Amino acid sequence: MIHRMQPDPRMSGPSQPLPLEGITVVAVEQAVAAPFATRQLADLGARVVKVERVDGGDFARGYDTAAGGLASHFVWCNRGKESVALDLKDPRGLDVVRRLVAGADVFVQNLAHGAAARLGLDAGTLCAAHPRLIAVDISGYGSSGPYADKRAYDMLVQCEAGLVSVTGTAGQPVKAGIPAADIAAAMYAFSGVLAALVRRGTTGRGGPVEVSMLEALAEWMGHPLHHAMHGGTPPARTGVAHAVIVPYDAYPTADGGRVLLSVQNDREWRRLAEQVLERAELAHDPAYATNAARVGNRDRTDALVGAALKALGTDAAVARLEAAGIACARLRDVREVAEHPQLAARDRWREVGSPVGPLRSLLPPITLPGGDAAPMGPVPALGEHTGALLRAMGMTDDEIAALRRDGVVA
Repeated sequence: MIHRMQPDPRMSGPSQPLPLEGITVVAVEQAVAAPFATRQLADLGARVVKVERVDGGDFARGYDTAAGGLASHFVWCNRGKESVALDLKDPRGLDVVRRLVAGADVFVQNLAHGAAARLGLDAGTLCAAHPRLIAVDISGYGSSGPYADKRAYDMLVQCEAGLVSVTGTAGQPVKAGIPAADIAAAMYAFSGVLAALVRRGTTGRGGPVEVSMLEALAEWMGHPLHHAMHGGTPPARTGVAHAVIVPYDAYPTADGGRVLLSVQNDREWRRLAEQVLERAELAHDPAYATNAARVGNRDRTDALVGAALKALGTDAAVARLEAAGIACARLRDVREVAEHPQLAARDRWREVGSPVGPLRSLLPPITLPGGDAAPMGPVPALGEHTGALLRAMGMTDDEIAALRRDGVVA
């Protein structure tokens, strides 16, 4: 069941408007990186006009049909936007985008390298024509350098940024199960827009914002990168275990679940030995009493912990670990996350509209108590807002009909 969020009783006075109310964003976007960035802006109150191709729109619409017939990626990244479908290869379609940009505060694009420049929609060109505009170019590898022209999909960038090299098991590197490179670029584009809006508030000028997927994800690789660059060795792939802390792993329980626990220091080990393993003699045994010793005896230590938890159901294992003050977590699958008791208790679920009816969706993680609620607008159908936007520009119904006939708009 989905409930409406109740006002926070600690807050008094009139509700504050959403931070980006009155800001208009135009996005020529596709896939994940740019759409996820602009969805963050929509969540904070911006009006986002999404420009799509007339022949199928954003290709993420076709990734799957898992969300009630819609693509799960598209539903995730595009709620609360207006969709206008245009053929940008036709001068009339391109003119519509330019007119939209002229009235916008922010423009975002993640077209293939060079495509925006050929259309005159690159950040440099647009900001020169519109000094207050903030124009964001999101690319795979940046606008220059030997990789500038390379095709850049999330998995490829995960490989180039080294993420795959530190993820997985000793025998098998694996990519992250979420589009980490896309998300990293999206969040830096989002924060870059916010920073540029603050600067425009003091200087009156916008300007370009550039984000590359490689550079964003390389920043997220900070710990292993600095460790390796400054004399260490790259961390070993250890699955969900920890390379230098033991015990720190996911252990099976009697009912088929798995519980991850983390012992951060030797005091915690003593509590684990006495209260969870019920083997008090292990607390001061030289083979286990220090983390260095436990790392050296990783297999034996894991076997002891595994045997104790295997005798318990998941609930009982978590209860015993928490009673002992040991950090722990259930290894949940995605369906279990959708029913997570913490998300339910904090009333984080809403329903959003879509062409196939209401869909369950999480509130954005930025919470602004005392302000207006996140709009959580519907997921748009392809070209759902084309007619309204063209009429707002002053086009007549006959002019719009002619553009539809010619395949310039949809």
